[in-house]
Amino acid sequence: MTKLQRSKFDVLLSDAVAPCGELIAELLQIPFLYSLRFTPGYTMEKYSGKFSVPPSYVPMILSGLGGQMTFMERVKNMMCMFYFDFWFETFNEKKWSQFYSETLGRPTTLTETIGKAEMWLIRSYWDLEFPRPTLPNVDYVGGLHCKPAKPLPKEMEDFVQTSGEHGVVVFSLGSMVSNMSEDKANAIAWALAQIPQKVLWRFEGKTPDTLGSNTRVYNWLPQNDLLGHPKTKAFVTHGGANGIYEAIHFGIPMIGIPLFAEQYDNIAYIVAKGAAVSLDFRTMTRADLLNALEAVIDNPLYKKNAMWLSTIHHDQPMKPLDRAIFWIEFVMRHKGAKHLRPLAHNLTWYQYHSLDVIGFLLACVATIAYLSIKSFLFIYQKFVKTGKKTKRE
Repeated sequence: MTKLQRSKFDVLLSDAVAPCGELIAELLQIPFLYSLRFTPGYTMEKYSGKFSVPPSYVPMILSGLGGQMTFMERVKNMMCMFYFDFWFETFNEKKWSQFYSETLGRPTTLTETIGKAEMWLIRSYWDLEFPRPTLPNVDYVGGLHCKPAKPLPKEMEDFVQTSGEHGVVVFSLGSMVSNMSEDKANAIAWALAQIPQKVLWRFEGKTPDTLGSNTRVYNWLPQNDLLGHPKTKAFVTHGGANGIYEAIHFGIPMIGIPLFAEQYDNIAYIVAKGAAVSLDFRTMTRADLLNALEAVIDNPLYKKNAMWLSTIHHDQPMKPLDRAIFWIEFVMRHKGAKHLRPLAHNLTWYQYHSLDVIGFLLACVATIAYLSIKSFLFIYQKFVKTGKKTKRE
């Protein structure tokens, strides 16, 4: 910490999904920003950033739902929200709040400390996301890592050129998949061997027995450059945010095989936008993969929708990376961006939900009703009963 303090940093860039960045910023007494894809169930965004996340039409992260939800999907979405709220409040927030208080030497909470973020740079955009309420200190910068395609290595380019008019398929399930079963690898290789396209497959492990002559396996692929190649027809992906945005950037339709975390949501969103087909890795058969490949490659609607998303992605007043840089430098210039932070940070939880106002108005209604009833009873007893007594007399 002494070394960091002597360095005289102007700003700190962190990710809310991994706590402690904001704690360092507090100790260094410098402003900080977040660059993130999401936190589980939007708990940090909702509680600390004061994001509005209506469960009726905003799918919870990790729910695997799209934007237009049926009644039962909205039930599932609500249950996901309750689960993450309970998880955050019960199992996570209290421990972190105690740690933060001990470190800073004063009472505080995780929610309060994270809520001091000047800007939230969300690594997504409206080409992938569905519209939702947003705030002035939130900007969506999805695809900021995308860049123009560079020439392929000669050996790879030569292989791609042999595809002729059929083109190529890029297959990558990411760097974290290295223990695929032999049966699953053989099923995938068989399906790839049935299509007329050449296939470049990122694969680590024993070469499948069913590997076709049209398929080459690589330990590493220049994914961005391949997706930007004019001969690429489809992208088989696990649904990582980087790969999804590279495919959107170049307008490539996808076959999604999500494996964990936000990949289910990314693929669900792309499927809902008509630019992909989704498969379940656990139950996927070789026929399922072959049918998905043929559907995405042969049906021009998938390509059309992918190009539509690409058009939206490119039609922005500033490139996502330039926008992210602007906000980082903005915070540095002004020592923060307090004027953009919602005033909800100054309210207690019951004030934020207007429970005190609702309680006051209900009390007023109850008081008026009580006084009205008492007045009616008084008049009734005073005049009606008195009139009856006088009549009898």
